[in-house]
Amino acid sequence: MAEVNGVASATTAGTTGAETGVERPADAEGAERTTTDQRLLESRGPTDWVHTDPWRVLRIQSEFIEGFGTLAELGPATGVFGSARTPVSHPLYAAAEEIGVRLAQAGQAVITGGGPGIMEAANKGAARAGGVSVGLGIELPFETGLNPYVNLGINFRYFFARKTMFVKYAQGFVVLPGGFGTLDELFEALTLVQTRKVTSFPVVLFGRDYWSGLVGWLRESALAHGTVSPGDLDIFTVTDDVAEAVATVVGSTEPVAAERPE
Repeated sequence: MAEVNGVASATTAGTTGAETGVERPADAEGAERTTTDQRLLESRGPTDWVHTDPWRVLRIQSEFIEGFGTLAELGPATGVFGSARTPVSHPLYAAAEEIGVRLAQAGQAVITGGGPGIMEAANKGAARAGGVSVGLGIELPFETGLNPYVNLGINFRYFFARKTMFVKYAQGFVVLPGGFGTLDELFEALTLVQTRKVTSFPVVLFGRDYWSGLVGWLRESALAHGTVSPGDLDIFTVTDDVAEAVATVVGSTEPVAAERPE
C-alpha cells in the first residue's frame, strides 16, 4: 500500500505499465486485461459481427432515424408510383411529368422511389416547376442510384423502412401503370385505408385501360366472393385525366370511409 498526496493507493502484483507510470491490472495468469475503449479502438479482430441480426437492428433503426430526420419538415406531399421500365418516349412518361409539375404548382412535394421511368418523370416535373422532388431509393441489384431530378434523396437498404416513409409523409398516392413494386405500394395503401390505419389518404389509379382488368377482378371476383366490401371499391379513383388526378389528392381532406366488419 502506498500513499499519493495522502491517499492510499493499492497496487497489484504482476501489473505492468512502467512506460507511463500507470500500473495496469493483470489477470490470474499474468496476461494484461483490456478495457472497453481499448477493444473499441482495436482495428484487428473478427468482423463477422456486422452480419448478425443485432447489428442489423441498429442499421434498421438508423434508416428510420435518417428518414424521419430528413422528411420531418417536408410539408404537404403526394407519392407518385409507376414502372421503372417506362421509356421517355412513352405517353405515360409525359403524363407523369405533367402530374409532377401540377403537384408542385399546387404546393405539394412529390415523393417517388427515385428510380427511372415513371418515377423519374414525376421527379422531373416537380423539379422543373421549382418544387421539392423527393426520391426514396432502395438497394437493388439492377438499379443504381437516384435519378438526376431528385433534389431531396435518401437511399434505403430495407423495403419496410422505405415504405413507412412513403405512407407517413405523403397525403395520397397517384399510381400509374407499373409492375410488382407498384402493386405492392398500391395494396399497402389500400390496406391501410381499409383497416383504418390511415383515415384521409386518397389513392388515384391513373390509366383506365391498364387498371380496368384489376378493378374488374376486384368487383367480379373479390367482391362477389365476399372478401372485400362494396365500400372498399370506393377508396380509390380511376382516371385518365391529369387535372382530375391532381385535384383528387390535393383537394381531399375528408376521411375515407372504408367498410370493415365490426
